[in-house]
Amino acid sequence: MTSAIVAAVIALLILFWAVGAYNRLVSLRNQFKNAFAQIDVQLKRRYDLIPNLVETARGYMKHERDTLEAVINARNQAVSASTRAAAAPGDADAVRQLAAADGMLSASLGKMFALSESYPDLKANQNMMQLTEELTSTENRIAFARQAYNDGVMEYNNSREQFPGSIIAGMFAFTPAQLLEATESPEERKPVKVSF
Repeated sequence: MTSAIVAAVIALLILFWAVGAYNRLVSLRNQFKNAFAQIDVQLKRRYDLIPNLVETARGYMKHERDTLEAVINARNQAVSASTRAAAAPGDADAVRQLAAADGMLSASLGKMFALSESYPDLKANQNMMQLTEELTSTENRIAFARQAYNDGVMEYNNSREQFPGSIIAGMFAFTPAQLLEATESPEERKPVKVSF
Protein backbone atom coordinates (compact mmCIF):
# COMPACT_ATOMS: atom_id res chain seq x y z
CA MET A 1 0.00 0.00 0.00
CA THR A 2 2.85 2.40 0.80
CA SER A 3 4.48 1.68 -2.52
CA ALA A 4 1.19 2.52 -4.27
CA ILE A 5 1.06 5.85 -2.45
CA VAL A 6 4.68 6.60 -3.35
CA ALA A 7 4.00 5.70 -6.99
CA ALA A 8 0.91 7.94 -7.00
CA VAL A 9 2.89 10.86 -5.52
CA ILE A 10 5.65 10.40 -8.10
CA ALA A 11 3.07 10.27 -10.89
CA LEU A 12 1.44 13.46 -9.58
CA LEU A 13 4.83 15.21 -9.38
CA ILE A 14 5.60 14.23 -12.96
CA LEU A 15 2.16 15.43 -14.05
CA PHE A 16 2.60 18.78 -12.29
CA TRP A 17 6.06 19.17 -13.80
CA ALA A 18 4.73 18.41 -17.31
CA VAL A 19 1.84 20.86 -16.93
CA GLY A 20 4.22 23.53 -15.63
CA ALA A 21 6.68 23.01 -18.50
CA TYR A 22 3.87 23.08 -21.06
CA ASN A 23 2.38 26.25 -19.57
CA ARG A 24 5.81 27.94 -19.56
CA LEU A 25 6.30 27.18 -23.25
CA VAL A 26 2.83 28.49 -24.08
CA SER A 27 3.50 31.65 -22.07
CA LEU A 28 6.85 32.25 -23.77
CA ARG A 29 5.36 31.64 -27.21
CA ASN A 30 2.58 34.14 -26.50
CA GLN A 31 5.15 36.61 -25.19
CA PHE A 32 7.19 36.63 -28.41
CA LYS A 33 3.99 36.81 -30.50
CA ASN A 34 2.94 39.86 -28.52
CA ALA A 35 6.39 41.37 -29.05
CA PHE A 36 5.97 40.84 -32.80
CA ALA A 37 2.59 42.59 -32.62
CA GLN A 38 4.41 45.63 -31.21
CA ILE A 39 6.79 45.56 -34.19
CA ASP A 40 3.81 45.27 -36.51
CA VAL A 41 2.23 48.41 -35.03
CA GLN A 42 5.41 50.41 -35.62
CA LEU A 43 5.89 48.98 -39.11
CA LYS A 44 2.36 50.02 -40.05
CA ARG A 45 3.15 53.52 -38.81
CA ARG A 46 6.32 53.52 -40.91
CA TYR A 47 4.47 52.25 -43.98
CA ASP A 48 1.84 54.97 -43.55
CA LEU A 49 4.50 57.71 -43.37
CA ILE A 50 6.36 56.66 -46.51
CA PRO A 51 3.71 57.61 -49.13
CA ASN A 52 3.44 61.07 -47.56
CA LEU A 53 7.20 61.40 -47.61
CA VAL A 54 7.41 60.34 -51.25
CA GLU A 55 4.55 62.64 -52.24
CA THR A 56 6.27 65.59 -50.57
CA ALA A 57 9.55 64.77 -52.30
CA ARG A 58 7.88 64.17 -55.68
CA GLY A 59 7.24 67.87 -56.26
CA TYR A 60 10.91 68.70 -55.78
CA MET A 61 12.54 65.59 -57.23
CA LYS A 62 10.82 65.56 -60.62
CA HIS A 63 13.81 63.92 -62.31
CA GLU A 64 14.13 61.16 -59.73
CA ARG A 65 10.97 59.25 -60.64
CA ASP A 66 12.70 55.84 -60.64
CA THR A 67 13.99 56.35 -57.12
CA LEU A 68 10.59 57.41 -55.80
CA GLU A 69 8.89 54.47 -57.53
CA ALA A 70 11.50 52.11 -56.04
CA VAL A 71 10.62 53.39 -52.56
CA ILE A 72 6.90 52.83 -53.14
CA ASN A 73 7.49 49.35 -54.61
CA ALA A 74 9.75 48.39 -51.70
CA ARG A 75 7.13 49.72 -49.28
CA ASN A 76 4.41 47.64 -50.92
CA GLN A 77 6.56 44.50 -50.73
CA ALA A 78 7.33 45.22 -47.09
CA VAL A 79 3.63 45.71 -46.29
CA SER A 80 2.84 42.36 -47.93
CA ALA A 81 5.64 40.59 -46.04
CA SER A 82 4.58 42.26 -42.79
CA THR A 83 1.01 41.06 -43.25
CA ARG A 84 2.20 37.47 -43.77
CA ALA A 85 4.52 37.63 -40.76
CA ALA A 86 1.86 39.23 -38.55
CA ALA A 87 -0.50 36.38 -39.39
CA ALA A 88 2.07 33.84 -38.20
CA PRO A 89 4.91 35.38 -36.15
CA GLY A 90 6.10 31.87 -35.33
CA ASP A 91 6.62 31.06 -39.03
CA ALA A 92 10.38 31.33 -39.61
CA ASP A 93 10.04 31.76 -43.37
CA ALA A 94 7.56 34.64 -43.03
CA VAL A 95 9.86 36.41 -40.56
CA ARG A 96 12.85 35.95 -42.89
CA GLN A 97 10.85 37.38 -45.80
CA LEU A 98 9.86 40.36 -43.65
CA ALA A 99 13.49 41.01 -42.73
CA ALA A 100 14.51 40.89 -46.41
CA ALA A 101 11.66 43.17 -47.53
CA ASP A 102 12.40 45.59 -44.70
CA GLY A 103 16.06 45.67 -45.74
CA MET A 104 15.10 46.51 -49.31
CA LEU A 105 12.83 49.28 -48.07
CA SER A 106 15.58 50.74 -45.89
CA ALA A 107 18.02 50.66 -48.81
CA SER A 108 15.59 52.42 -51.16
CA LEU A 109 14.79 55.03 -48.51
CA GLY A 110 18.51 55.58 -48.04
CA LYS A 111 18.92 56.22 -51.77
CA MET A 112 16.00 58.66 -51.74
CA PHE A 113 17.43 60.58 -48.79
CA ALA A 114 20.88 60.65 -50.38
CA LEU A 115 19.41 62.12 -53.58
CA SER A 116 17.30 64.61 -51.64
CA GLU A 117 20.51 66.23 -50.38
CA SER A 118 20.76 67.77 -53.87
CA TYR A 119 17.48 69.63 -53.40
CA PRO A 120 17.88 72.46 -50.84
CA ASP A 121 14.25 73.54 -51.16
CA LEU A 122 13.13 70.04 -50.29
CA LYS A 123 15.42 69.93 -47.26
CA ALA A 124 13.90 73.22 -46.05
CA ASN A 125 10.29 72.11 -46.60
CA GLN A 126 8.47 72.08 -43.25
CA ASN A 127 6.32 69.08 -44.15
CA MET A 128 9.39 67.09 -45.22
CA MET A 129 11.21 67.97 -42.00
CA GLN A 130 8.22 66.87 -39.90
CA LEU A 131 7.82 63.61 -41.83
CA THR A 132 11.50 62.76 -41.52
CA GLU A 133 11.38 63.47 -37.78
CA GLU A 134 8.40 61.13 -37.46
CA LEU A 135 10.18 58.50 -39.54
CA THR A 136 13.29 58.77 -37.36
CA SER A 137 11.17 58.37 -34.23
CA THR A 138 9.39 55.39 -35.76
CA GLU A 139 12.69 53.77 -36.76
CA ASN A 140 13.82 54.03 -33.13
CA ARG A 141 10.59 52.45 -31.92
CA ILE A 142 10.98 49.64 -34.44
CA ALA A 143 14.51 48.99 -33.21
CA PHE A 144 13.34 48.73 -29.60
CA ALA A 145 10.40 46.51 -30.57
CA ARG A 146 12.70 44.23 -32.58
CA GLN A 147 15.00 43.88 -29.60
CA ALA A 148 12.07 42.92 -27.35
CA TYR A 149 10.88 40.41 -29.97
CA ASN A 150 14.33 38.87 -30.37
CA ASP A 151 14.71 38.64 -26.59
CA GLY A 152 11.35 36.85 -26.38
CA VAL A 153 12.27 34.49 -29.22
CA MET A 154 15.60 33.68 -27.59
CA GLU A 155 13.99 32.91 -24.24
CA TYR A 156 11.32 30.75 -25.92
CA ASN A 157 13.85 28.88 -28.07
CA ASN A 158 16.13 28.32 -25.07
CA SER A 159 13.25 26.97 -23.02
CA ARG A 160 12.09 24.60 -25.77
CA GLU A 161 15.62 23.32 -26.41
CA GLN A 162 16.80 22.86 -22.82
CA PHE A 163 16.04 19.80 -20.80
CA PRO A 164 13.39 19.14 -19.50
CA GLY A 165 11.39 21.59 -21.66
CA SER A 166 12.64 19.87 -24.78
CA ILE A 167 10.63 16.77 -23.86
CA ILE A 168 7.38 18.74 -23.65
CA ALA A 169 8.26 20.79 -26.75
CA GLY A 170 8.78 17.61 -28.74
CA MET A 171 5.59 16.00 -27.47
CA PHE A 172 3.41 19.03 -28.27
CA ALA A 173 5.16 20.26 -31.45
CA PHE A 174 6.48 23.57 -30.17
CA THR A 175 8.44 24.69 -33.24
CA PRO A 176 11.43 27.02 -33.06
CA ALA A 177 10.83 30.72 -33.60
CA GLN A 178 12.90 32.85 -35.99
CA LEU A 179 14.87 35.87 -34.83
CA LEU A 180 14.24 39.05 -36.78
CA GLU A 181 17.76 39.67 -38.03
CA ALA A 182 19.24 42.27 -40.31
CA THR A 183 19.77 41.19 -43.88
CA GLU A 184 23.22 40.25 -45.10
CA SER A 185 23.66 42.78 -47.92
CA PRO A 186 26.18 45.49 -46.95
CA GLU A 187 24.02 48.06 -48.75
CA GLU A 188 20.96 47.05 -46.77
CA ARG A 189 22.90 47.16 -43.50
CA LYS A 190 23.70 50.85 -43.90
CA PRO A 191 21.52 53.04 -41.68
CA VAL A 192 18.85 55.15 -43.30
CA LYS A 193 19.99 58.76 -43.30
CA VAL A 194 17.10 61.04 -42.43
CA SER A 195 18.83 64.31 -41.63
CA PHE A 196 17.58 67.44 -43.37
